Amino acid sequence: MSISVRVGKVKLKNPIILASGTCGFGRELAEYMDLSKLGALSSKGLTLLPRDGNKGVRVAETPSGMLNCVGLQNPGVDAFLETELDYMVQTGAGVVVNVAGHSDEDYLAMVEKLDPYKDKIDALELNFSCPNVKEGCMVIGSSPKAIQSLVSRLRKLTDLPIWVKLTPNVTSIAETAKGAEAGGADAIVAINTMLGMAIDIRTRRPILHNNTGGLSGPCVKPVALRMVHEIYDAVNIPVVGCGGISTYEDVLEFMIAGASAVELGTISLVHPTRPVEIVEDLEKYVEQNKLEGLASLTGTLEMWR
Repeated sequence: MSISVRVGKVKLKNPIILASGTCGFGRELAEYMDLSKLGALSSKGLTLLPRDGNKGVRVAETPSGMLNCVGLQNPGVDAFLETELDYMVQTGAGVVVNVAGHSDEDYLAMVEKLDPYKDKIDALELNFSCPNVKEGCMVIGSSPKAIQSLVSRLRKLTDLPIWVKLTPNVTSIAETAKGAEAGGADAIVAINTMLGMAIDIRTRRPILHNNTGGLSGPCVKPVALRMVHEIYDAVNIPVVGCGGISTYEDVLEFMIAGASAVELGTISLVHPTRPVEIVEDLEKYVEQNKLEGLASLTGTLEMWR
């Protein structure tokens, strides 16, 4: 009985991945948990050059969730390779590198820089879905043709597994997933945050100084589940599900809906030890239910007819 899973070529000891932007590069959360017990870490969203992120208020609490407009604050890909990649490797968790950009050329340049480190990287996660920067990734992520074109160009630069992280802020996420698959992606990650707003009634201004931000947390889970299942039905490559996962039961729901693995984000900000607790709960679940393996649950949803 095992809780190990596969996302295409990538084998993980369990399906729990810490989502990009919520665990940095692992250093802070290492104070609260043994990161080696996790399936993988997804790095802070990286850009070609360092970014300070957005100014002013960047986080706001909402009912059953939170808004953020951090704006891809990061040290840049060169600094990551120099000071953070080896740290992520030594945690003992799998290493997923989240790649963001403002143009096709940014993504191409970054993949060229990352490819020589393929012995340390398990997968590249292409961020085509950040809703809180004013240019770049979300524009690409809203067009199936643009996704297909860029992924196909990146596919020629590396044989590292390419995961494409999609925005839910589109008419049909199944179509954008198909574009990623047609371009040569190895897996789809869904969903990223949903575009939202919070207003201060005293000032009559948005609370976030970017005006809008990405909504995450339990409030987005029903939408994320529906979209994961739509993608699972639409493509023949694995899906990594994320959006509002807080318990092992949530993980099981996403896997039944079609996810091969999952990413946890907001919950690790609220309860930093919860990801490891979920791993332990999944081990108990497999044992108590005498499952051959946790992966056997993926895509077992039976819809009403």
